[in-house]
Parts: sequence; structure tokens; C-alpha cells
Amino acid sequence: MMRDKFGLSVLAVCFSMFACTLAEVDVTVMSERTTLENQVLGTYNSLDREMLLVASVRGVDSSGRVQDAPRMSGEHKDAITAMQVISFHEDDIDAFKRLGWVGENNRGLLTQFEMSKDSAPEGLNDFVERYTEDEFSTVVFQVNQARESIMRRVIDMNENMSESDLPEIHRIFGSMNIDNAMPGEKIETRDGNWTVKK
Repeated sequence: MMRDKFGLSVLAVCFSMFACTLAEVDVTVMSERTTLENQVLGTYNSLDREMLLVASVRGVDSSGRVQDAPRMSGEHKDAITAMQVISFHEDDIDAFKRLGWVGENNRGLLTQFEMSKDSAPEGLNDFVERYTEDEFSTVVFQVNQARESIMRRVIDMNENMSESDLPEIHRIFGSMNIDNAMPGEKIETRDGNWTVKK
């Protein structure tokens, strides 16, 4: 009888342990992006991958024959070139941001500020001395022009978008660039005020 009670007690404890075990819950927080934002970001990522592919295409196949480059429309070539311009100037733009010479505005473009050469962060003294006002303005202009070209290509690549979507695409790119800004860099808020990212 004692064994039966002990056996039942063990069984009851085991049952209660298994009955009370909580199932493992995997919580996935869904992004609150709109469909348009997802389309824009997907198209941008596609252009980025294509730029990398174009840069890595070999001119000769495995048997030694020269290969023709894949055919692209003029607009497509312009977008790939724009991605390359942005990539080429990336280090300079990062330095401009650290110096406070540019900031990310809420339209997806760079805004130029005073090119102060005083109190440069450590490691940027040579950089500051090397850049002239004209070179600085030219780099910012080229990057903004490239960004505009990419935004327009996003419209071209999506049949359900039109020129009327451009302000919203500017907003999406602005939000993306501001999100990617580093602490200490200048950013423009949605209401048009400038602040330093924390």
C-alpha cells in the first residue's frame, strides 16, 4: 500500500511537472513598413546587388573567350553608375558627416553645412587640410545627383509607381539614411528641424 501511494505520488509529481511546462514561444515582431517602403527597399537592394555583379563580371569565360557585358537600358546603366558613385565617395561622405560638414536630410539627400576646419576629430587632420571648398561641394553634388538617379530608377522599375510617388520615395530614403546615421551625425527630423543623432 505504501508503494502504491509512493508510486502515485511520483506519478502525480511527474504529471504536474509536464502539465505545467510552458511551450517555448517564438515571438517575431513584424515590421511596420508600408508596402511602398518594402518595394522601394527591395528595389534598392536589387540595384545594389546588380552593381556588385557588374563590378565582378569577368570579361573572359573559362575557355578563354571574351564575353560581352550583359545588355542594359540607358536608365539601368545610369542607376548602376549612380550606385558606383555613392560607393566611391562613401569614405569621404562618412568623414564629412563626422566633421559636421554634411547631414542627412529628411528627403534622402545630403545637406551641406559650413566647412569648418577647426577642431577636427583625431585622424581627420590631414583629410581636413586636403579638401578645398570646391572639391567638397562637388562631392556632395555628385552624391546627391546619384541618390536622385537611384530614386527615379526605383520608380521606373516598379510598374505601380509613378512620378507622383517621388515625394514619398524621398521620405523613405530619408528615413532609411537617418536610421543608418551614426551617433553624433547631423540629421533632419520629419518636421524639418536639425539635430545630432544620439
